[in-house]
Amino acid sequence: MKLLFCLAALLVLTPGSAELPNREALFALPNWSTAPGYEPAGTDGIRGIFYDGLPYHGKPTRVFAWYGKPAGAEEPLPAVILIHGGGGTAFRYWAALWVKRGYAVLAMDTNGGVPANNGDSGSDGSIRHPDGGPGLSRVFRDIDLPPQEQWPYHAVGAVIRANTLLRSFPEIDPERIGVTGISWGAVIGELAVSVDSRFRFAAMVYGCGFLAESSSWSQTEFARLTPKQVERWTLLWDPASHLAGNTVPILFCNWVSDKHFRPDSWKKTCRLVKPELRHTAYRIRMGHAHPPSGDPPEVVVFADAMAKNGEPLPRLFSRTSDCAVYTSSVPLKQAEFHYTEDAGDWTGRRWQTAPAALDRENRTVRAEIPARATAWFFSITDSRNCIGSSEMEERK
Repeated sequence: MKLLFCLAALLVLTPGSAELPNREALFALPNWSTAPGYEPAGTDGIRGIFYDGLPYHGKPTRVFAWYGKPAGAEEPLPAVILIHGGGGTAFRYWAALWVKRGYAVLAMDTNGGVPANNGDSGSDGSIRHPDGGPGLSRVFRDIDLPPQEQWPYHAVGAVIRANTLLRSFPEIDPERIGVTGISWGAVIGELAVSVDSRFRFAAMVYGCGFLAESSSWSQTEFARLTPKQVERWTLLWDPASHLAGNTVPILFCNWVSDKHFRPDSWKKTCRLVKPELRHTAYRIRMGHAHPPSGDPPEVVVFADAMAKNGEPLPRLFSRTSDCAVYTSSVPLKQAEFHYTEDAGDWTGRRWQTAPAALDRENRTVRAEIPARATAWFFSITDSRNCIGSSEMEERK
């Protein structure tokens, strides 16, 4: 029987891994220093720093990050940690966006590098620095190594240590620190919040679990591994092996045609999180990229609701296949029913949208399911253009 372990316990209890860093090491307060050449530019006060990562091949590592806070804002401040996706780096422009939103921010590079071009656009990438840990390119190839020598371990450690570091800063409220991740950054974020319950909120865009079953890597990278290696990777690093014990409120955002993180895997991942902690925003069109695509409007609204007592996101809960119940504290603009009549490869399915019947008195949305529909879900849009979506249903 496949056992599901908390990542922190797994790192300590894996046979033959007595030398691995324990929970105390993952959560340790890292030393930090300013990063020469990455001083504040303009008036936003964002500066580059290095902080201690976890040892790699027996040597200490340092993680590069941008850190900033809104000038003149009342302290202590809410804060957010930003985890980039594959091909990305510590994005300064993304950090600046959150500073303008009133948050202290830490945006790290999880590839053991620094930004190639100052992180000023979503097309920037990472270049190695001498004290960096492993990079994403090794995420599958190192599966036979001890966990502490693999990229996901270091990326998760960088996130947890960033949380510990922020909590030590007097200008930050330690009870109002959240995290948002994009693509592979969401995979790492989902692992991190499954270990670190100190986070106030998590907003995960695209990334999900069940990657060996259905993802852009299931027929490529996983196909090159042996069954035992796939099992080991899944147990160690797939969010599906860890999210069931999560206690942090999570917003999941994605779209139906994402080729990397597909509808079936995404749905199953969302379902692992307790309903009272789960928020979903599923779209027909979105694109897969770093911000702005990877920063849908629901993310900041969710953060504000969790950390600033803002109005919460609208939510939909499936009642029956053709009906869902909603909650919303702000007026709704519309309700829609989305469906596909295609089967097979999720990335090639065509989706259609029709108006759904919105019953404001009973707070329900309803639609007649087309006879040829193979999968469907509801969405509602509020006056802020934020959406809430129901769980995707499939024809049995």
